[in-house]
Amino acid sequence: MPALVVDIRRNSLDDGPGIRSTVFFKGCVLDCVWCQNPETLSVKAELQYNPQSCVACGDCAAACPSGALTFDGQREYDRERCLLDGVCVDTCPAGAVRFVGTEYQPEELIARLMRDEPFYRNSGGGVTFSGGEPTIHLEFVATVAEALQARGVHTLLQTCGLYPADRVEARLLPHLDQIYFDTKIADPERHRQYCGVDNRVILSNLARLAATDRERVLPRVPLIPTITDTDDNLAGIATILRDLGFDRVALLAYNPLWIQKRAELGLPFRYRHEQFMSADEIARCRAVMTDRGLEVV
Repeated sequence: MPALVVDIRRNSLDDGPGIRSTVFFKGCVLDCVWCQNPETLSVKAELQYNPQSCVACGDCAAACPSGALTFDGQREYDRERCLLDGVCVDTCPAGAVRFVGTEYQPEELIARLMRDEPFYRNSGGGVTFSGGEPTIHLEFVATVAEALQARGVHTLLQTCGLYPADRVEARLLPHLDQIYFDTKIADPERHRQYCGVDNRVILSNLARLAATDRERVLPRVPLIPTITDTDDNLAGIATILRDLGFDRVALLAYNPLWIQKRAELGLPFRYRHEQFMSADEIARCRAVMTDRGLEVV
């Protein structure tokens, strides 16, 4: 039951209460045009190339056994021919090429996370499962969450909300202390346009949680300029949340740092906005929510 992990961010203060270790799993069921973690989209391991670090020595191409890498004054990479054997990673003297995706067994991940147990205990922190979409690896995450909770570690799931509700509620939900549930776009067709699928299953799953576990759930809205941060969209989400009985919401200010990561992975762009949100823009979004009776946390 291995799973691919992109990163384990230790000493995190932004992914739940206290000091946390955040595990970013590989693979997502959505395809949001602004994905903040594009390295987690694919369920497969990948190579990430940083041209700013490259010293143009050509050693990676010379060592590549499949011919996926060629160098004639400029590096060219054929993703389809790549064997992901790691030769180029080991050969690169500048560290410009790296693997994205490390395989873990549940017991390996549990042991690594428990190294920081004193920080969790003394700060009221714990472990956050993120991604990508962690529920893709449902049995793996449930096994880890169950073991951590048995050791007194607070567990939190960050989810896009698109998951098999019966299985998640039966296997994973009993071992979670908190859920951060992303609500991105109110209109189903706009959700399909920008996220790859409509939001009907997502809203159904949110309604189920609202009926049984509302106190454990914090809805979150990523603020994406011209897409999710419009007054109409935010008002629509506010109405949905209020109708379900929620009185709190978190707003996630836009961060353009994903753009470089997407370029390093060789992924195409369907959206691009290179500025951080201003304080005035964030304040406007907060006002839409507070004017409709939601506390922004």
